[in-house]
Amino acid sequence: MKIVVFGLSITSSWGNGHATTYRGLLREMAGRGHDILFLERDARWYAAHRDLPDPSFCKTLLYSSLESLFGDYGAEIRQADCVLVGSYVHQGIEVCRWVTQNAKGLTAFYDIDTPVTLAALAKDDCMYLSRDLIPSFDMYLSFTGGPTLNEIERRYGSPAARPLYCSVDPLIHHPLQVAPKWDLGYLGTYSGDRQPGLEQLLCRPAKAWGEGRFVVAGAQYPPEIAWPKNTHRIEHLPPESHSEFYCSQRFTLNLTREQMQLAGFSPSVRLFEAAACAVPVISDRWPGLDQFFVPGEEILLASGSDQMLGILKDFPEDERRAVGERARERVLHSHTAACRAEELEGYLYYG
Repeated sequence: MKIVVFGLSITSSWGNGHATTYRGLLREMAGRGHDILFLERDARWYAAHRDLPDPSFCKTLLYSSLESLFGDYGAEIRQADCVLVGSYVHQGIEVCRWVTQNAKGLTAFYDIDTPVTLAALAKDDCMYLSRDLIPSFDMYLSFTGGPTLNEIERRYGSPAARPLYCSVDPLIHHPLQVAPKWDLGYLGTYSGDRQPGLEQLLCRPAKAWGEGRFVVAGAQYPPEIAWPKNTHRIEHLPPESHSEFYCSQRFTLNLTREQMQLAGFSPSVRLFEAAACAVPVISDRWPGLDQFFVPGEEILLASGSDQMLGILKDFPEDERRAVGERARERVLHSHTAACRAEELEGYLYYG
């Protein structure tokens, strides 16, 4: 198939989780014989941080305006077998309207931020999608599954809402033989609604356990945050450095944004990445988590700093390693980019 994708970014992973998702998924789709054009707004923020400026598996076009894009590439977009429009695309409403009115092939909205999107739609405050456009797409592909899919169909009129969760690229994320130098780490861009969880499940344990070693990696954290003395900060890690980062931890922390906790069935890409490295994950709690990992066997859960400290200080070493290995087996079986490409292909062919 000839597939055109409008996405937030594939060239830069700086401050967003979209790029790693697109890279793994589209590489696998290309490997299955599909011809892919990725269209990305030439944003100044990403221009200085392009860690994959020219992906080998798809043609990538950086455009400065929709007028020039549709003027120069309108025919190619119209004739594509499938056009996907992702969440958070600049001028997304205009893009969605043009695509649904002009594309001759199958059209789909790919929501990497479903609970955030639906919360904004409920307030008529979504910058990249509007209610009236959802029924115009042939399909709504969602990072969130469970009851949310029924809501998208019944409340918003989508003809077909299907789960297409985030995934992991095992070529990038895999175990490494490195000695752990941190007891607990966290990788994630700053988010105000995740920060209370980070304070409770990492910063408080760090303050209470002075001998412990902690690390937080990610961009956009406000400079006024007072990190514990035994917590190391890393501003940004490119995807190719994630495996070493995870494998340098005894445990890694997974935190979920508030709206995704409420919706449930919203695994984060960091969750799958860490598991693919066979690093045991300690996660916050949310509905549907047990659909992806078995609590207590493939993932550990913590609700507060005391519970977190108990795990960090007392969890048996043999079982710690076993939890990580079981999680890796689960991920390789069900949550790789190749798995998602197969699922996407099935949706495109059979609905």
